[in-house]
Amino acid sequence: MDGAAPSRSPAASAGVVFVVVFGLILVVPTVVMWIGKYSPVTAAVIGGIALMAIFAILWLRARYQQSRDGE
Repeated sequence: MDGAAPSRSPAASAGVVFVVVFGLILVVPTVVMWIGKYSPVTAAVIGGIALMAIFAILWLRARYQQSRDGE
């Protein structure tokens, strides 16, 4: 064991990101509707945060790939 990190395939990494994003897309409407029964403003804020989180995940992954590729 030389302590090197195991190599991951780009397809596996993309698959994990896809599953996380797709999971968020499926769960968010239910959560927002449930919160909306109590406070529509809070539901709008939670929905906005969820949408920003999806784009933040994709943006961070793109930055990581650029830094890894040396660009």
